[in-house]
Amino acid sequence: MGVSVVIIVKNGAATLSSCLESLKAFDDVVVYNNGSTDDTAAIASTYSNVQLVEGEFIGFGPTKNAAAEYAVHDWILSLDADEVMDEAIVREIMSLALEPKTVYTLLRKNFYKSTEIRHCWGADEIVRIYNRKTTRYSDKHVHEHILSEGLSRYTLHNSFSHYPYQSISEFVIKADRYSTLFATDNVGKKSSSPAKAFFNGLYSFFRTYILKRGFLDGYAGLIIAFSHMATNFYKYIKLYELNLEQKNQRGE
Repeated sequence: MGVSVVIIVKNGAATLSSCLESLKAFDDVVVYNNGSTDDTAAIASTYSNVQLVEGEFIGFGPTKNAAAEYAVHDWILSLDADEVMDEAIVREIMSLALEPKTVYTLLRKNFYKSTEIRHCWGADEIVRIYNRKTTRYSDKHVHEHILSEGLSRYTLHNSFSHYPYQSISEFVIKADRYSTLFATDNVGKKSSSPAKAFFNGLYSFFRTYILKRGFLDGYAGLIIAFSHMATNFYKYIKLYELNLEQKNQRGE
């Protein structure tokens, strides 16, 4: 039973080659390129098993669903361009007796540059394989997930690797992008305030650096904890501002 790999990407040239090299065993890899200005498209075009699709970004959940429509197979392995599959997990996926009423959870190890982050992030288990005739991604613009209510779950034994940041600047860029998506997704739905933004950010730093022992990850742990703090502060202060603007527009 075939599995299509689906990747949405914008400016992922730094890690895309490593990602696609690890996927040569799959006969169908969809790379859904949304507005890249680097060599993303050129890199994807060099692989014979890759379908390069140009499309717009409409939020993470909706964009992943749109990209999955181009897949040859109904079974979808959803990846990001900064994720690399190990040979062991590829073999395990190929050997699965896939059941349409089951979603499949993968273990992911997280890295900053080439260093595994064992405390701030640690390893996480995420649903990544699903049948598109049975389910799909949620419509959330950020913090999207594969809808699995009423479905069975099976966790694979092997892991894959995630390289989300290659520089400190990327933390800043993603903090701005993700906080904007969160605020846009939740305007009029969730309340916020400057105090909530401040204390949410403060607790995020304390939780990451102290409770999760991020200090044991060295200077990378400090970068990650501070980034979590900034992201959460901006999430809720942007939401507060958007809620205010919406109330003003309504004349409230």
